[in-house]
Amino acid sequence: MTGRSFRLRRVRRLVPGGPQGAAARAGRPHRRAQPKVVALGGGRGLSASLAALRRITGDLTAVVTVADDGGSSGRLRDELGVLPPGDLRKALAALCGDDDWGRTWSRVVQHRFVSRGELHGHAVGNLLIVALWEQLGDHVQALDLVGKLLGAHGRVLPMSAVPLELQALVRGHDPAEPDTVSTVRGQATVALTPGEVQSVHVVPEDPPAVPEAVEAVLDADWVVLGPGSWFSSVIPHLLVPELLDALQQTKARRVLSLNLAPQPGETEGFSPQRHLEVLARHAPKLALDVVLADEAAVPDRDSLTDAAKRLGAAVELAPVAADGKGAPTHDPELLAAAYDRIFRMHGRIGPWR
Repeated sequence: MTGRSFRLRRVRRLVPGGPQGAAARAGRPHRRAQPKVVALGGGRGLSASLAALRRITGDLTAVVTVADDGGSSGRLRDELGVLPPGDLRKALAALCGDDDWGRTWSRVVQHRFVSRGELHGHAVGNLLIVALWEQLGDHVQALDLVGKLLGAHGRVLPMSAVPLELQALVRGHDPAEPDTVSTVRGQATVALTPGEVQSVHVVPEDPPAVPEAVEAVLDADWVVLGPGSWFSSVIPHLLVPELLDALQQTKARRVLSLNLAPQPGETEGFSPQRHLEVLARHAPKLALDVVLADEAAVPDRDSLTDAAKRLGAAVELAPVAADGKGAPTHDPELLAAAYDRIFRMHGRIGPWR
């Protein structure tokens, strides 16, 4: 066995699930030959999760945040009043296959124009998605059609039918007033805000969920939340009431995938367990079954275990980070191996493949 093969199989379970988690639903019978998985998030974190999950299941749905207000997405949102397409585009690109067709289309939809005019910075996929929205008048139908064109290994859905504004309460946003709590508006601003993010909410406060997204969560075997920007990509899903209700009511098992490192700005200085505490404050009734973390990113395993147990979850530590310098990124094969073992070892144990 090679060193890499050993790493692919090496996932260590620290604690059993609590009564709110896997143990409470351990008797649910196996229904199909592979897990039906729904992944929630946005941006690069969701893309990393999808690139891993498409390797282990052919029944995969991405539910994507729609609060982005920066870059090409923000410009299209402001000019045309549409949902921001950028995170949806990234999810579709991540679901493209590894054959020539998939690699080519992934590059095409991610391609950004460089010019001195109005097209500068726009991504081809953003324009394609918005054009189909205008032609068809249906968000879901248009995204399904783009997925078919790309040969995507899964489905991509927006979490809400209306564009959302993310707002955060931030302590010390103004360095001159470190104890003052102020409101910061906009996902792009929240993601890089100085100070300490206390909480986030969305405007409108009761946004409608996309029915297909709610249905997918209720019908899933596994729901995966994270990794990604904690306040601007992960927690927003918990702020859509119908989607949160579905997450709380579903009989699916729920896995929370933690980031490899705190993010400058919104989670700077956060420990792994603090990520769980923040999530619990925003959705106190949401139980989890498994918390997945990179073993090298957890300096205090006992504290993470305790925080996970309060949510009814077991902790799985696995090597999921890619080798290399620079900002840490997930290795899709290692992350796939971790998810695969979790799906096999928690609850419905069966030959998924």
